[in-house]
Amino acid sequence: MSRSAPIYLDYQATTPLDPNVRDAMLPFLEDRFGNPHSEHALGWDAAEAVEDARSAVAALIGSAPGEIVLTGGATEANNLSLLGSAKRTQRRKILVSAIEHKSVLAPAAVLAEQGFEVETIPVQADGTIDLECLAQLIQPDTALVSVMAANNEIGTLQPLQEIGALCTEVGALFHTDAAQLVGKLPIDVAAAGVDLLSLSAHKIYGPKGIGALYIAGPVRPQISPIIHGGGQQHGMRAGTLAPMLCAGLAAAAQKALAEQANDEAHTRSLKCRLIGRLKDGLPELKINGSEASSLSGCLNICIPGIDAHALLMTLQAEFAASVGSACNAGLIEPSYVLGAIGLSPDEASASLRLGFGRFTTIDDIDQAAALICEKAHRLSHTHAAE
Repeated sequence: MSRSAPIYLDYQATTPLDPNVRDAMLPFLEDRFGNPHSEHALGWDAAEAVEDARSAVAALIGSAPGEIVLTGGATEANNLSLLGSAKRTQRRKILVSAIEHKSVLAPAAVLAEQGFEVETIPVQADGTIDLECLAQLIQPDTALVSVMAANNEIGTLQPLQEIGALCTEVGALFHTDAAQLVGKLPIDVAAAGVDLLSLSAHKIYGPKGIGALYIAGPVRPQISPIIHGGGQQHGMRAGTLAPMLCAGLAAAAQKALAEQANDEAHTRSLKCRLIGRLKDGLPELKINGSEASSLSGCLNICIPGIDAHALLMTLQAEFAASVGSACNAGLIEPSYVLGAIGLSPDEASASLRLGFGRFTTIDDIDQAAALICEKAHRLSHTHAAE
């Protein structure tokens, strides 16, 4: 089987750049090169891209443009949410789910070193948080609760509205890392009771290097900047913004909103087909996470008795996927996300993440399933012979 490029099924790590997004970015590499913070015609022209980005992101999540702070990505937005809110609160308790991205867990660990009480919200076998446990953990001294909207490894969707209601009861801030959800499924930050929401352009077919943080208007005085210097973005995030990246974020968000229903129908169809093909060839296969409530473009599977990393190594020339989060690249230990939902180290090591989206074809799915089944059988026979 020959292809000009490997089948790409790692959409949770990053999405391909949409051609419309690329076209929107190109003028800012040439004629529209001004500093968007400069007070002259070229600066004002470049500043349009900044405002377009804020407006497009706001439309995608149901906020006002003035509630959007542009960042270098979701990692920066997550850090600003946790570290920025901790600087301006008298409360000393932080709650994070057990399956958060490292860019939430790491700043939470920093806050623990500074004397905050950081507690972990456990998750159930399907990856959804235990709401009863959260209700017990959340107290009047809780400053912030951080629960990701959709998990980047298993795709599980969280009950944002219920979490938001619990936070509102005690006056705690509710932050959600929505990098995997935004643009794929509808979200209304006000209806969900979300105070802070992080997102990244390169998860919605935009460029790497830019993201955004939604900060609800009444909450802004409670967030302190973590990058200082130029006073840009009303002092919330210093630094010269890149109009090219802003234009890319705007175009990606606009297309995501316009194509959301079509993209969702497409990926849901692909997921059903992929599961069917894989189970036909590998009856022992198990699905990690929630089958009923998860991202349609994310499938995490366990093939008992197979080393998933070894499987991927045999597929490198034909297939691109992942054994876990891209933020854990190079780490040998099993996924902490899979451990949190109850998988043993052996089961976690036998698990593979498959991500697909707008540019994935039915032929990609069929070929990928055939390759996985073929290589998995070959590896199992090799191990049996040994």
